This record gives sequence, C-alpha cells and structure tokens, in this order.
Amino acid sequence: MSAIPYKIYLEESEMPKYWYNLRADMQKKPAPLLNPGTRLPMTAEELSGVFCQELVKQELDNDTREYPIPEEIQSFYRMYRPSPLVRAYCLEEKLKTPAKIYYKFEGNNTSGSHKLNSAVAQAYYAKRQGLKGVTTETGAGQWGTALSMACSYFGLDCKVFMVKVSYEQKPFRREVMRVYGASVTPSPSDTTQVGRKILAEHPGTTGSLGCAISEAVETAVSNPGYRYVLGSVLNQVLLHQSVIGVEAKIAMDKYGISPDIIIGCAGGGSNLGGLIAPFMGQKLRGEKDYRIIAVEPASCPSLTRGVYAYDFADTGMVCPLAKMYTLGSDFIPAPNHAGGLRYHGMSPILSELYDQGMMEAVSVPQTSVFEAAEIFARVEGILPAPESSHAIKVALDEALRCRETGEEKTILFGLTGTGYFDLVAYEKYHNGLMDDYVPTDEELARYTAKLPKM
Repeated sequence: MSAIPYKIYLEESEMPKYWYNLRADMQKKPAPLLNPGTRLPMTAEELSGVFCQELVKQELDNDTREYPIPEEIQSFYRMYRPSPLVRAYCLEEKLKTPAKIYYKFEGNNTSGSHKLNSAVAQAYYAKRQGLKGVTTETGAGQWGTALSMACSYFGLDCKVFMVKVSYEQKPFRREVMRVYGASVTPSPSDTTQVGRKILAEHPGTTGSLGCAISEAVETAVSNPGYRYVLGSVLNQVLLHQSVIGVEAKIAMDKYGISPDIIIGCAGGGSNLGGLIAPFMGQKLRGEKDYRIIAVEPASCPSLTRGVYAYDFADTGMVCPLAKMYTLGSDFIPAPNHAGGLRYHGMSPILSELYDQGMMEAVSVPQTSVFEAAEIFARVEGILPAPESSHAIKVALDEALRCRETGEEKTILFGLTGTGYFDLVAYEKYHNGLMDDYVPTDEELARYTAKLPKM
C-alpha cells in the first residue's frame, strides 16, 4: 500500500457517475409524504404542482439503487469536484491522539458548502422541464448561494426567502446571492399571505426555516412557470448529496482506509445523509458495521429531544406531512449562529434509520462548537462554518476519548463548508457575547402538543 497523502484527490475518471439511493437497501422504508388535506399518501401528480417532474420521480422512488448522473451535471461537478479527502495530521498531533482523523472538505467552491451538489441538479431538471424559475428558502445562506449560482448557470430566475436572523447577521452572504442574480427576501415577510399571518401571530420573530419554506412554496404555486426547490430534508436532496459519500468511499478504498466512526452535523439532514450513504448501505446489507453519529445544536435538538411523528414540513402548514423526528412545525429556535441547523425536523430517511438504531445522535451547545472550530482553524488552516463545527466538536471528543483509551480508531467527518461569512458569530464568541440557550422540556412540550392528530 502506498503512503497516504495529506489530501486524497481522485482522478476525473474515478469520479462517481451515479447517485446512490439509500432507500433501496432499507428493508423498512421511510413513511410516505401525506397530503395535508386528505392525509393520504401524496401522488406524483399532486407533488408535480410544487416540484419538478423528474425530482418527483426521484422523491418517490424507494427501489432504484443507482441513478446515473446526467452528463451536464457531471460537467458542472468537474468545476469543483472531486473534493479533497484530507488526513488531519496536524490536528492529530495537536490532540496527541492515536486516532486517525479524516475530513471530506465540501467548501471548495464559491458557495462555500456542499449545497451546490443538489442545487445544480435541481436547477438542471427545472431548466430541462422548460420552467421560468424556482423559489426556495435558505437559513445560513449556503443553500441560497448555491442555488443562485446554479440558476445563473442555467439561465433561470431564482427567488430566495432567507431566515430573517441570518439575513441580518450575514449581509455578505446575501450579496453573493445577488451577484448571481437572485432576489433575496427576509422571512417572514409581508410579501406573502403566510408571511403576514406568521408576523401577526409572532410579532418581532427572527424567523425559521419552516417560515421561509412556507413563503417559498406559496410564491412558487402562485407564479406560473415556477417550482419550489428545497436544499435539505427531502429524499431527492439526500440522493444528490450521496456524491459526497460515494466519492469519499472511493478515495478511502483506494488507500485501504476504513472508518470506524463517521460524524456529520445534522439540521435537515442533507450533508449527513450524503456523507454516510454508501457506508450506511453496507451496514444495512450486513456487509460492514460503522458507528455513525449525527450532531445537532442543543438549541434545536430534533433527533435527541424531538418526537417521531407526522408533522408539517413548514410553519405555515401548506407543505405535505412528513414522518420525522420533529420539535413541532411552529417551533422557532433561538437565534443561534448555525443558521443551517435551525430546522424543526429531520429527514424522513435519517429519522427512520435513527428510529431503527442504525445511528446515534448528540446535541452540543454553541460555545463549545466555536471553541472546537478555533482549535481546528489554528492547526488545519481552514475557517469552518458554524454548522460544520458541530461535527468537528464531536470528532475532537472522539479523538480525545481514543487518547484516554489508547484505541486507534479511524474517524471520518464532514467539513461541509467555510465560515468566512460567519465572522459576526466568531466576533460574538471572542467578545463573550454568545450564549448557550437550551429549550426546556416544558417549552418543547408546548410545541409537540400541537402536532397533527393522525
């Protein structure tokens, strides 16, 4: 076996030519989306009024294991993929751990995150369908940035509803979207019926991804030639993001590396689902076992403290019902600085796998997350996004545990993006102005008590 380099890059010929559909290897499939009116499973015809036709097909397909990646999308991927698989030698030395630490770095593009993997796919299918444009929501702004880039490339209009707290905290992320031609509206807004309703019920709210989703869906269905696209949670998104895990596994197999522990931050589930996909597939087929850990913020703990039940995917209750771990569709998290992890629910795929005991979940407070981010930045030379830093925090914890026990575990985590547009958050951390708000059991119970009666 050849020596393992700091960064493992695949040759172009080695890049994945397919997306892997994890559901094909799940004996117990995720529960279907339900029509909010009839409470019956959503049909392709019903979903096609909101989503692109090909994406509806992908959303409902529980059986096709591999989806060929269209050549047009592969060509776009080649602009920034393959992304590097990095051995964190400097971090290992800093921690004095016998553990071997690897991270898959997805911030090596202008959007600064993994979100571009699905954005280009969704924009491609919208263009192929002959649509005029798309609408979406964004939390921290990575998804909105990625979609604006993809829409610019394919000549589509892009309307983005950005969670108000992030709109105010991250003005430069907002401006990057505008560079690529997107219109950006802080959510909740007075431009939609559902936005006005939320503002009336929650005066002064800082917003949530659930609010922004409601506004984006309303805008899509009320404008001919538009469809709604989503950056996380949905089955189709996890399918596109599987390119991360497939690529990582090809690189690790190339050098005879096998992870013992796989760690990803978890908000709606897009990057975590993408990173773990082929490894979880092996686990489901009984070929190999891995310890898989989802990391979420303590201020929005859907897996660790939520309820596994059918719930609305959005605050305005206009989207289909999804069975998922949820805090309640009208739960509005504290304005923490991991905007991409401020969603009330979790991907139905990941929720089902977690319910089956196929993976673990932990929640962590944000000051410890930023402490871990700084340790990483000082030795590895990348300023990580707050979302990514949740995975870093637990990767450090596991590496330090190996130092105590002497175990030589191999750890793989997802570095989903960079934090150069998150410097306001780093400033608050440095100035001691960051708090660790955690919702009480009573507060969460008030929200989950409102879950739809099925």
